[in-house]
Amino acid sequence: MSAREQILGRIREALRKSAPIPGHTHADHPSANHPPHPPVPPAGAGRSAFATPVIPLRPSAAARPWLPPGGVTPAEQWERFCAASTELKTAVQEFESVEAAHARLRELATEQGWTGVASHHAPLTDAAISALGLPTLFTDGGYPVNDLEKCSVGITECDALVAQTGSVLVTSRSTGGRALSVLPPHHLVLARRAQLVPDLGAALELAKARYAPHWPSMISFITGPSRTGDIERILVLGAHGPRQLTVFLLP
Repeated sequence: MSAREQILGRIREALRKSAPIPGHTHADHPSANHPPHPPVPPAGAGRSAFATPVIPLRPSAAARPWLPPGGVTPAEQWERFCAASTELKTAVQEFESVEAAHARLRELATEQGWTGVASHHAPLTDAAISALGLPTLFTDGGYPVNDLEKCSVGITECDALVAQTGSVLVTSRSTGGRALSVLPPHHLVLARRAQLVPDLGAALELAKARYAPHWPSMISFITGPSRTGDIERILVLGAHGPRQLTVFLLP
């Protein structure tokens, strides 16, 4: 038997065994303190036989002491978002007008030598791309993946900005697919001040109200540029995605 056949055989054997019931742990020797678990259902039994665990969108009272504050007023929330984002090496800039944001966008393009832009069709992005005047790949429909990898920056909208963690909530429906915020080396987010929410629970509630029950294929919280510290705990940016994350806050 070849190595390939052995691996596939083990996979087939594992698939015959049902997964453990969510919420239960295993003990080698059941005791009075650890009562035995319910019997494992026979192979092939459907998962629908078990109740799906209910996960609250809001953090429980027990978890709140370990979560950073999100702020109460819009001013407090924006201050918290800026502080968390800066700590995570996200560049955050606030503008008094859309025109000022477009002017800064053109300056960035010149400073960083952008040769091509990737984006998606939405009110904020369409206006920005028009003002920028660079060759643009739109990802709303089909597109060559190699062309997306060659773009200097990906410009997207978002669903929300999370004050509590300095995160940007994006989905495959709000940001032109799953790859636009990942492949280009620089991800630039255009957001309105009204999109700021205090915490992760509020962001998830917003996503639920907007999309449930027909959820997008991807929901992600982007918290700073891609990073890793696996090798000798040395922080390296851009390991698995964009090296730069920029948030433009528009009125």
